[in-house]
Amino acid sequence: ETATAFGSLMSDMWLGKFDCVSPEDFFSVLGKQYQTFRKRTQQDAQEFLICVLNELHEALKKVRTQLSSTRCITNVKASRGNVRETSIITQLFEGQLSYGITCLECKTTTDRPESFTVLSLPIPSKSSCSLQDCLKCFFKQDTLTQTNQIHCSCCGTKQDAAVKGTVTKAPQIIIFHLKRFEWQGGRRRKLSTAVSYPLSNLDLSPYSSPLPGKEAEYSLSAVVNHTGFLDDGHYTAFCKHSLTQTWYSFDDAQITKIPNCPVQTNTAYLLFY
Repeated sequence: ETATAFGSLMSDMWLGKFDCVSPEDFFSVLGKQYQTFRKRTQQDAQEFLICVLNELHEALKKVRTQLSSTRCITNVKASRGNVRETSIITQLFEGQLSYGITCLECKTTTDRPESFTVLSLPIPSKSSCSLQDCLKCFFKQDTLTQTNQIHCSCCGTKQDAAVKGTVTKAPQIIIFHLKRFEWQGGRRRKLSTAVSYPLSNLDLSPYSSPLPGKEAEYSLSAVVNHTGFLDDGHYTAFCKHSLTQTWYSFDDAQITKIPNCPVQTNTAYLLFY
């Protein structure tokens, strides 16, 4: 039902029969799956995006099963680990991270893989910074101590550890979520930091292993902006037409053609490359 409603929405948008299109039907279908979105209050765009991607993946996934030639039940159970679920969503948006965890006592390193569809990046400055600054902050080495110690299988006890993440598989489309909030006195506060980001040639090779080729360089294709406060504000979007390379601003029912310059704003919340 979710995929059908989404397909209808995309058809209405691309056929060009209307000046603007309402996503009300799609929103209503998604609200049946997620009670949060039934409310007529502001919800987080990143959380909404993840829910949409998950629902579309579940609806569109293709299950590839590799079973042993025998039909023995035990063999079937043993082979279930080879079942791989893929969809157009995972093919486009899913990447892989690997976290290298090094015990600071015996220097043993273990790798922990993790898939992602959205990278939530910290904003390291309150005044201004770049997307590269956010990426450096995300991928910098951290040290786990005290209550965050890891259990080292070689030492047999909990030990301090160093953790560093790298991109082992870059997705075709990478989505960055700028974490525009901080905790202050037990309450969340919005960060209005001006984050500069490139329109083209975004290079992920400094954070990748093994070093990728040209496919790790990305061009910006869309921006979701948020103005206002954490619990009360307004979302708009900038999107680049894939054929004409022209940028458009989407603000409710108002769609306007814009030059490249206004695409760079200090209200950017989600970046699509």
